[in-house]
Order: sequence, then C-alpha cells, then structure tokens
Amino acid sequence: MLERVLAGIPVGESPLRHVAHLPERPARHADWPAWAAPEAVEALRARGAERPWAHQAEGADAVRSGENVVVATGTASGKSMVYQLPVLSRLLQDGRATALYLSPTKALGADQLRAIDELELDGVRAASYDGDTPQVERDWVRNHGRWVFTNPDMLHIGILPNHSRWARFFRSLHYVVIDECHTYRGVFGSHVALLLRRLRRVARHYGADPVFVLASATVADPGDLGERLVGTPCRAIIDDGSPRGARTVALWEPPLLEDVVGENGAPVRRSAGAETARIMTELVIEDARTLAFVRSRRGVELAALSAQRSLSEVDSSLPGKVKAYRGGYLPEDRRALERALLVGDLRAVATTNALELGVDIAGLDAVVVAGYPGTLASFWQQAGRAGRDGEGALVVFVARDDPLDTYLVHHPPAVLERPVEATVLDPANPYVLEPHLACAAAELPLKEESFDAFGGTAAETAVKALTSEGVLRKRPHGWYWTARERPHRSVELRGSGGAQIAVVEGDSGRMLGTVDPDSACATVHPGAVYLHQGQSFVVDELDLDTGLALVHAESPDWTTSAREAIDISVLRTVERREAGPHVSVCLGDVEVMSQVVGYLRTLPSGRVLDQVPLDLPAHKLVTRAVWYTIGEELLSGSAPGGAGLEPARIPGALHAAEHAAIGLLPLFATCDRWDIGGVSTAMHADTGEATVFVHDGHPGGAGFADRGFAALFPWLAATREAIASCECPAGCPSCVQSPKCGNGNEPLDKAGAVAVLDAVSTAGRQAGGSAGLHDRR
Repeated sequence: MLERVLAGIPVGESPLRHVAHLPERPARHADWPAWAAPEAVEALRARGAERPWAHQAEGADAVRSGENVVVATGTASGKSMVYQLPVLSRLLQDGRATALYLSPTKALGADQLRAIDELELDGVRAASYDGDTPQVERDWVRNHGRWVFTNPDMLHIGILPNHSRWARFFRSLHYVVIDECHTYRGVFGSHVALLLRRLRRVARHYGADPVFVLASATVADPGDLGERLVGTPCRAIIDDGSPRGARTVALWEPPLLEDVVGENGAPVRRSAGAETARIMTELVIEDARTLAFVRSRRGVELAALSAQRSLSEVDSSLPGKVKAYRGGYLPEDRRALERALLVGDLRAVATTNALELGVDIAGLDAVVVAGYPGTLASFWQQAGRAGRDGEGALVVFVARDDPLDTYLVHHPPAVLERPVEATVLDPANPYVLEPHLACAAAELPLKEESFDAFGGTAAETAVKALTSEGVLRKRPHGWYWTARERPHRSVELRGSGGAQIAVVEGDSGRMLGTVDPDSACATVHPGAVYLHQGQSFVVDELDLDTGLALVHAESPDWTTSAREAIDISVLRTVERREAGPHVSVCLGDVEVMSQVVGYLRTLPSGRVLDQVPLDLPAHKLVTRAVWYTIGEELLSGSAPGGAGLEPARIPGALHAAEHAAIGLLPLFATCDRWDIGGVSTAMHADTGEATVFVHDGHPGGAGFADRGFAALFPWLAATREAIASCECPAGCPSCVQSPKCGNGNEPLDKAGAVAVLDAVSTAGRQAGGSAGLHDRR
C-alpha cells in the first residue's frame, strides 16, 4: 500500500521522512473463569472469542472480586470483555442487578450497545439513554432497563438531578463502566471526575457501592488516572495478551509548492488535507479500507470532496465509496454513515476524532493521520484503528505546515519511542468544583463528611464561598441548594459555554448542523464559508442571542479564516522563579479579552485576497497562564549572552517565539494547540518588561500552563530547535507562523526568535534550568 501511494513520485522528491516497521505479537490465552455465567460464555464464544486472552481473564477476575480496575491494553485488545463478562454474569445470575456504561461519544456507546444486543441474552435488557433516545422510550429505560448505556452529559443533566425517579436502578447498581477514559483530560476530565464523585454519592444514598471498570488503550499511568477520575484506588491491568499484526508507520511531509508564496512571502507546502485526499484516492483504487483523521470539520469536508473528485476521473462508481464524518451532523446522518462503515459500503472515510474511539470497524487496512492530533495518546489511538483482528496495516502521519508537525516528522523517536503523556486534570479547580458542589447539594444536602470525596480542604473552601454568595444555605443537617431551578443546566461539562448554534439554510429552513458557541464567531461569522457533506454555503447572519446562523448555498473560489484581537492582564502571580538578573518565569491567573475583528479571504493557492472587518462581541476568559519576562539589557545585548536585537525587531522576535512555543507545548503537556493561546508584547503594563504569555483556553485553567511552567526550559529548547532547523529563510507555518494569529502573522522575526530563545535558555542554564532539560530528555 505504501508503494501504491508513492507511485509516480520521483525518488529525489519523496515526501517520506521515516518508515518504521512494528513487529507482530502472538496471543497469550487463559481459561474461562469458573464464576462466569455459562450462557454468557457461550454467547461470547459464538461471537468468536473461543478463549479469553490473558489480560481479559485477569481483569475480569479482579472486577468480579470487587476491585476497581483500569484496563489499559492496546487498541483492539478486547478490553470490552473485561467488563462484559462480569457484568453479564451478574445480570444473568441476579435478576435485580443493574449496571451503567459511560462513553465520551454517542457513536461509541451505540456501538457497544449493539455488541451486547447481538449476544441475544435474555433478561439483560441493555438500553441506550442519551440525547438521541426518543422521549417515549425514556420512561421504559428508567423503569425496566438493567444495563443503561449513556454518556457523562446525560448522566449530569438527565439522571442525577432526577435520581429519585431512578431509585430502582441505583438501589441495585453493581458496576459502572467508563470507556475510553483517556479522553477525560483537561477541563472536561475535571468535570467528569467530579461528576463520578456525585454518582458514587447518589449510589451510596440508595445503599449501593458499585465497582468501577475503566478502559483505555493509551494512557501513561492508568492506576493514577483511574484514582483521580473515580476518587478511589484502581488496579491497573496493562499486560496485553492479545495478538497484534505488523504495522508500517510512515512519517510524511508534504512538498513545498513551486511558485507559490503565502503571507509575507513565506514558502507554502501542499496542505496536509490535500495530501491526505491524494493518499485516500490511491488507497481506494487499491481497494484498501481506509480511515483518514483530519483536524477540523472543514478539513474533513474538503478532504472527502477532493478524493471524490479525483476518483470520479478513474471510475464513476468510486466517488460514492468516500464520505465525510464529523461532529455537528444530525443524528440520523451519523447513524447512516456508521451503518455504511460497518457493512463495508464505504471504502474510505475522512473524519474528525469522532471516530477515534472504539467503534468496532473491523478489517481496516490503513489509517491516515492528517496533522498531529495533539497528543501521542490520540495518535496511537487513531493509528490503532487499522489492522484489527491481528492483520497487518499501514499508518501514514501527514505533517501539517506547523512547528510541532515539522518537528515530529524530522525527529521520529518523538513519535515512535516516547511514552504517551500523563493525563492532566484538576478536580480542585474552583471554576469546576464550585458548580459541581452546587449540583451535588441540589441532588442531596451536602454534609461535612461529603467534603473528603470532593477534595477535602478545596471542597470546604468552595462550599463556604458558595454559602457566602447565597448559592447554598447552611442548616443543621448540611448545606442546601436555595433556588427553585436546579443548577445543572448552567454547568457545561465540555466547556461549550451554552446551547449549540444551529446552522440553518435561510431559503428552505433546513437545519444543516450545529456549531459550539465558543467557536461560532470564528467559524460561522457573516461572510464565512461553511462546508456540509460536500456542499458549500456562505453565512449571511449570525445571531448569538437566538443561537442561529443563517446560510445560503454558494461555492466561492476562496476560503475564509477569522482574525482575532487579544489583550491580557495579570490578576495574580501564583509562583515566580528568577533565572538570573534579566529573566523571570511566572505562573498565575490572567484575564484574556478576545474579539473576532475580521476575516481573511484566501485563494486555494494561498494568496490572500483581502481582509474584511467584523463587529462581533468581545469574550472574557479568566484562566491560567505561564509567562516569562526579559529585561531590556538581555534583549539589546548589553548583558552577557544577550539577544543583540534592535528595538524595532523586538516585537516580531517575541511574537515568533510565542507562536512556536504554542506549537511545541503539546510535547510537554497533554493538550492541543487549539486548547491554548498566547500574547507577546515588547512592554507589558503589568510586568513592566518584554513578556511572552501562553495561557490555557478554558475558564480557570486546565493544567496546561502549569505543565509548561514546570518544563519551561526544555520546552523553549525544543521550540528553538524547531525554528532553527526549519529550511525557510524568514519564517513559515512550519516554524513561526500560526493558523490562528489574530494579527495576520505580523510582525514576525524568525532569526530574532532564535536569538531571544538562545538568550533565555542561556539564562536558564546559568540558573539551573539545564537540570530540568536533562531530566526531561
């Protein structure tokens, strides 16, 4: 397959930067446990599991004996059986027992429910209860369902607030399954950790103490993650006994386009999306079943459309075998695409990370990852979708024109040999903790003995703050919620900040899909080009108050990208380190004011047509940031080891260093480039010096800035190396340009950024920062 996608490319122009061959692994089996219900064993055997693999038997035994378990074995290693066998056995042996299954996506939950239904076991009564469940079915699930499949959102908004109506279910709750637990990171993970503490509290109110079973293919310290999520010790099952087929992993850097220049004359590479579409086309012609993971919803649509056009020139029957799949589609559209994937009607699908998780799509031959997905955990999760059932597979990582992607394809060990990242979450974040304590009090009165489950001192402080604000009321038997309306709907687990924005075709009134309110100003502003299932629309109007974006069908020759103005102020410095007399490194709370002020119209060649102004509301974010300040003497070069920059070059040098640092932070923190932001200035009012800020993109912070602070000098050393090793003369998207820059990537000074980072790193080494660099490596 790799030879096929390389066919026709001259040898000297090969985009391959590295090829690795990962060997196959034989299976290790175990016997079925004696406690397993015979009908469950027979049903699993009939589905192809003649004997369990070693880790399946070990994990199932631990679950059955009452231990909380995290099973962290490879993709397609049969983690589902670790919880299926004990849960099904309990449900079959105890007619009153119940179980709860939580998944981060509806698609995964539907897939796992389908697998249980196909076992055809009488009395299990597995049922879905999520946002797509018809209202008429919800009462039946609540009154009769024994294994309920849902997601954190519905548990939060639909089940826990109405727990008295679920008393039958909670009274007999034996098991809680948390699938793909590595996805619960950052602010979302912190929300889910507190949600699970609320779940345990409600279950205990009804006399139940369920066993938790967590599953993930890619997590650095599964036992620690399980304990932080659930709030109680968890046993890690990590010795993978499943077979694995050989895999070929190719690191691929798209070529530079001849005679095409981008912003400020920078060279332009062929886009990762265009390269992915070409690879998909070749693989479909080769009859290889392929998934292509593309970073953005728009990129997914463009990649599928481009592949369809190319295939139409080969065979008129082939374009229909390629589709796009992404969030924001209507439920019926998603289900139709999932069915077509399962039965094999589709040969290739371009998707966002919506299909990253464990939806069982057997027989995939290849995976294309267009752009680093933000974490190694996600990369290997996506790569693991190919080669299921022990078959060999091809994985192609196509680098975007981005500092991190460029760094990774030129440093293969950073992809192939580095362990996956630790999962960052902080349930003690007051911006997350306080609203969950309010929800908990609305469910059941809070008592002092409840504080330990919610973080001890942090919970006590939060309850006092809520009481002083009048949100809670102290009474002899605890703290009570004071309002008539419950607080649950004001708490957004995924940080979307409110109800979705509906995208509607103005002429017909047809609803096309939805957009998160946080990204609406940047993606469906007036004049934006919006893609939906291969069709192009232009936005006429965005009404944030009514949650409506009106569009009309149009296929302009250009694409659009929003431009944002950002200002930042320091609210509180939590920690400060001095790296010599001229460099300070700080961690603290900041207020970020951002506003979409216009958008660029760009031709496919990369040439910018114009910038169109917009008048949209500003957005305030109070969050966490890491920043470093540089004294004037070090910047000018009058201090030893200085950068030697003239005053006119300083803003561009700092701006370029900020962009590249944002691109490289995912190497050191479990984050995505789009989860963080930055600001740089030659003189900041709060610090009194030249300052570079990198901040979390979530209210209260998500732990990313804290990780950056802890590893600042290794992080800046990698940033400096990524800039200096880029082959462009003056800066490009592979090193210092940013796709989300609010200033149109102006000013930028590549050489100045290297000089600044050299000066800061020298100061860090002299102050002891080199020890951190040594430890990191």
